[in-house]
Amino acid sequence: MNEIYLIGLGNPGIKYSNSRHNIGFLLLENFSHKYNSKFSLKNKLKSSFSEFQINNSTYRLFLPNTFMNNSGDAVRAIVDWYKIDTNQIFIIVDDKDLPLGKIRFRKKGSSGGHNGLKSIIEKLQTNNFNRIRIGIGSPQSIQGINNCNTTSHVLGNISLEEQSILDKVYIRIIESLEALNTKKEELIMNELNSFNKELI
Repeated sequence: MNEIYLIGLGNPGIKYSNSRHNIGFLLLENFSHKYNSKFSLKNKLKSSFSEFQINNSTYRLFLPNTFMNNSGDAVRAIVDWYKIDTNQIFIIVDDKDLPLGKIRFRKKGSSGGHNGLKSIIEKLQTNNFNRIRIGIGSPQSIQGINNCNTTSHVLGNISLEEQSILDKVYIRIIESLEALNTKKEELIMNELNSFNKELI
């Protein structure tokens, strides 16, 4: 039985539930909902947890309750509890340096200034883990003004216009995650990295 570990990054609580910074949460909530699976709090994993089967694979989904800047605490707890290698996890995360709707799947790399990834790299003592980054655009490109700072942008709520683009992104990524057991990872990586929201 193949096991797939997906960790969405975000901040817990209603206040942040529809913020751009919570795209990791939102994607996994969509995925879990598709399979009628609900999240429940697992204190030992410092996360809410959902599990379901697709074909011969067990999918384990996690939403850390540690707040973004301490995401590494939850990821460390998950890796230690399941005794898995860091290259078995997939981190789903927002990226303000990518245009809205752009997807980047990488097997390793730096934090790119993202506090959640920075915390994970620090706690795991490696940057060797899968990460799927979803573009939320920069403050300027969305607001059309230069004085909108990064914090208020990433913590701001997703607009209806953005949501319609992100819905397509979620569908595309979920389809790829469902195929992790049947397709080569390189193929999935190419599919996601070449995704064009304009063509849907």
